[in-house]
Amino acid sequence: MTIKEKLLLLSIFLMLLVGCGFKGESITVYTSQDQVYAEPILREFEDQSGIRIRAVYDSEAVKTVGLVNRLILEKDNPQCDLFWNNEELRTRQLASKGVLDTDIGIEVFGARTRQWVWNTNQLSLASIPKNLTTLTNVQWRGKVAIALPLFGSTSTHFQILRQQWGRKRWRQWCRALLANDVMTVDGNSVVVQLVGRGEVALGLTDSDDVRAGLKNQLPIAGKSIFEDGFLIRNSIGYIAGSPFPDLAKRLAEFLQSDSVKFALIDAGALDSFSSGSIQEVNWQSVVEENEVAVDEIKSVFLD
Repeated sequence: MTIKEKLLLLSIFLMLLVGCGFKGESITVYTSQDQVYAEPILREFEDQSGIRIRAVYDSEAVKTVGLVNRLILEKDNPQCDLFWNNEELRTRQLASKGVLDTDIGIEVFGARTRQWVWNTNQLSLASIPKNLTTLTNVQWRGKVAIALPLFGSTSTHFQILRQQWGRKRWRQWCRALLANDVMTVDGNSVVVQLVGRGEVALGLTDSDDVRAGLKNQLPIAGKSIFEDGFLIRNSIGYIAGSPFPDLAKRLAEFLQSDSVKFALIDAGALDSFSSGSIQEVNWQSVVEENEVAVDEIKSVFLD
């Protein structure tokens, strides 16, 4: 065999080795983190570790809920190893149902905030409401958009408000919102688009959606909701009985690394800082009341 032939065989062997990864290992991740943000990070983990990732994403309209229901259905025959959520409530809900490995616990990192978003051609910073109860005033009639509060961070926000305000005050406020012609739409990004187009003047959304709108040069501005707001942290849940728990731990460590945190900040998926002035949430209480709260939200916004 000539030297040229030996080099050719060696190059083919190396290509096959790289293509197969270190050990041909693989892991399945369900994630509600927006695919545009999550996919490059998961590919980076693949490149660094040689572990292949099968990622299952959700949709904007049913944010997180679809994946949570899937994990519950798969509880007795887990198909997923790690759940990477861009909020906390649904992860804690899975833990309460025994879907997650409680010996390890839930891990959280990074933060976003709930925000006011407004059209700068129609409103000034000084005119933005001081709190959420103001949205029921006549001056905001037909001028406000929110995501339908059955999914994603808006659902979490409404359930937290129900816990903090009490059921009676919260339900009166929800009904007053509808009476004031608040617009409910499919997701926080749609809220930002409507505000940017001037179809409504004001909306409730998340900080990452505001940043996305600004990147698209929409005439908008955003401000964190401090009174009655909450921090939206990424959360990681280890699936009980998962096929590859050790690989799940390796990926979880990578996701919580500084390099990933800074990558998510640079991409606009996380805030560059978090505010300690925003009230902490009693998650146990919110989880315990979840099903009742969802039924009440449906009765108000879907009936």
